[in-house]
Amino acid sequence: MPIAAINFTKIKGERKKSVKGEISIKNNVIITNVEKHVIGKQNTIKFTFDFTSVFDPDIGSIMITGEVISIEDEKKADEIIAQWKKDKQLPKDIMAGILNNILLKCHVKALIISQDINLPPPLNLPKVKVK
Repeated sequence: MPIAAINFTKIKGERKKSVKGEISIKNNVIITNVEKHVIGKQNTIKFTFDFTSVFDPDIGSIMITGEVISIEDEKKADEIIAQWKKDKQLPKDIMAGILNNILLKCHVKALIISQDINLPPPLNLPKVKVK
């Protein structure tokens, strides 16, 4: 399933207080909607998503809403959308590709936002250990 685009439609970053002591960061992504989308003569599927990074104890959060546009033949697109409408699930092979692409783009954006509002990075960055 080729990804045509990943677009952000809403970005919010908030730091409520200074970072002190031990904190935990929880990242989550959910698909909120799946629908047919036509660009020119090309059949595509639009997957709408919400990505969140929550910094506890109640230090701040980063929220990103967006959409993934993927190219799919009409028959496969209809199957994916029918399954979504039936039980809000996606085929595992489709879900893995979509979520991995969302996480890649959102983690990069969340890292930049966290620097801008003085929150710790929302993912583990490599660290040098001197011996």
